[in-house]
Amino acid sequence: MVKIRLMRKGRKKKPLYRIVVIEDSNQRDGKTIEDIGTYNPHTEPASVSVKEERVKHWISVGAQPSNTVNRLLSSVGLTEYTPLNSSNQKIAKKDRQSSKDSN
Repeated sequence: MVKIRLMRKGRKKKPLYRIVVIEDSNQRDGKTIEDIGTYNPHTEPASVSVKEERVKHWISVGAQPSNTVNRLLSSVGLTEYTPLNSSNQKIAKKDRQSSKDSN
């Protein structure tokens, strides 16, 4: 199965991420199929840049974005993101506050 997920780059304590298409059995920083964007959490606000037509192509072919990538793509307007409603361990920290506020 093909996934769209983050690949860590940058130096120690200063991560930068690439949004990549990768076989799900490969390691996080292993061999990729295609590089389709970047994510920099250090800018204010965090910057996300993607090749929109390539993201649409890979999703149409059946590539599954990870939860984090799905959240990032929804901020750009390419996918719909619904936070998980199970235990707090499976909800991103950014979504925990909003789920507590709504209860």
